[in-house]
Amino acid sequence: MLYVQRDDQGNLIRVEAAEFEGFTQQLPADDQDILAWYSNQAIETSLLQLRQSDQEMVRVLEDLISVLIAKGIIRITDLPPAAQSKLLSRNQAREALGSLSRLIQEEVSTGLI
Repeated sequence: MLYVQRDDQGNLIRVEAAEFEGFTQQLPADDQDILAWYSNQAIETSLLQLRQSDQEMVRVLEDLISVLIAKGIIRITDLPPAAQSKLLSRNQAREALGSLSRLIQEEVSTGLI
C-alpha cells in the first residue's frame, strides 16, 4: 500500500511508500491513480533531463561550428544571418568572460585579491 495526499479537486499531489504527515488515503500500487502519477513523474523527469542537456548541447554545437569554420569546411557566411548574429554574440560574451577570468586570476596571483 502507498500513502497519498490529494488536493481539493481530488488530484494526487504526493505519493510515498511510508506514512507521512498529511496523507489522506492509502492506495494499492496497481491503482489507476498511482500508475498515472508515476507515469507523469517519469515524463517530468525525462523533460527535466532534456532541458538540462539542451544547454550542454548548445555548447557542443557551438564548438562543432567553430571547428568546421576553423578547418575551412564551412564559412560563417554560409549560415543564415540570424545564426551568424547569435554565434558572434555568444562568442563575444564568452571572450569577455574569458578576459574577466584572466584578470581575476592575475589579481589573485599578484596578491591584489
